[in-house]
Amino acid sequence: MDEISEMDRRARAILGANDRGGYTVPTDGLYPYQWNWDSAFAAWGFGRFDPARAWAELETLFSGQWENGMVPHILFHKADPGYFPGPEVWGCKGPLPSSGISQPPVAASFARRIHEADPALGREAMARLWPRFMAWHRWFMTWRTDEAGAVCITHPWESGRDNAPDWDGAMARIDPAGVGEYQRRDTAHVDPHMRPTKYDYDRYIWLVQLGRRLGWDEAAMARENPFRVADPTMTFTLLRACRDMAALGGELGRDTGEIEEWITRLEAGAASLWNEALGSYDSRDVHAGTWSGAVSNASFLCWYAGLENARMLERYDRIAAAVKYAVPSIDPEHPLFDRKRYWRGPVWAIMNALIGIGLHDMGHRRRAEALRRQTGELIATRGFAEYFDPLDGSPAGGGAFTWTAAVWLAWASDSAEQY
Repeated sequence: MDEISEMDRRARAILGANDRGGYTVPTDGLYPYQWNWDSAFAAWGFGRFDPARAWAELETLFSGQWENGMVPHILFHKADPGYFPGPEVWGCKGPLPSSGISQPPVAASFARRIHEADPALGREAMARLWPRFMAWHRWFMTWRTDEAGAVCITHPWESGRDNAPDWDGAMARIDPAGVGEYQRRDTAHVDPHMRPTKYDYDRYIWLVQLGRRLGWDEAAMARENPFRVADPTMTFTLLRACRDMAALGGELGRDTGEIEEWITRLEAGAASLWNEALGSYDSRDVHAGTWSGAVSNASFLCWYAGLENARMLERYDRIAAAVKYAVPSIDPEHPLFDRKRYWRGPVWAIMNALIGIGLHDMGHRRRAEALRRQTGELIATRGFAEYFDPLDGSPAGGGAFTWTAAVWLAWASDSAEQY
């Protein structure tokens, strides 16, 4: 058996080991529940060899959708008392025990890819999921866009980039007095120097407690939550998801008029994230009206959203040349760059895949293929880690990670679908 075949086998084995019956956990022990965008990546991976299981992953994810359309970032399918913050901390009232915030809406984009691989099976599944995707995207447009049309987050966890420097300004204005004592699970499984700090976590929990006090009422949250940041990850992934839904809708005979309106608004929102002084797309603190001042891997999702920008190519080339393995989560020239601490420096295979797809779609084939091959080399030589050091490639965070295995199967290996 050659190396690629053996890697495919190992990747499938990781998906199988993390399968809990209709949903996958990100990795055993560290993350014991179903996470939203992790699950969408898992579906993409399953779609390479078991499309029916891929659709089951998405349908299980949407079984936790709230009445207002929100799809939570965590679904607590089974009790795990050792995990904090668990459902009793969130205090939510959805159809399943869940968190009260969402995550980047990549699910519809992967649903399109899974559908195209097996249209006969996909048509039936999409008939069931279409209204759920529409409700979720409508929730974003109703409750998470600012006046310019950019998509905002109300908690750092909602972005998927938990401790990115993008949120530092808004986090600094939060006084977490009275948050109480708690016991984290992540630092018991992973080197604490690779995780968010206690400073960060106190504010994460304070925001959860605020949401619970407000009953997770979106109007009340919009009035009282001091954390509201327009985010490139959210804006670019929702714009891409809407483009993919419009394409699917045309194929499935659905009315896409509302989606086309969303696309127009999100394109304006994306333009509002351009920080001219930085020469890059950037996160914007809505309350303070200030920029984060950081070129992140999320900045390079502009191509994934279908937006061309020559200056972003310049930024990309400089950053890719500055590290052994692209794309670091923050510009290595940024003073807060930390090569091993979660979203303050490390490389994430999931972000590389989205960036690579975007580069390819916008015609930058050489860069796309270089990133794909480099990511494949990183996984093949360093394993299916949660994330990696961009300077030496050393694995970091959790191991045997679902979404890294999925990215290998669906994009990074030479036998993958790739684009």
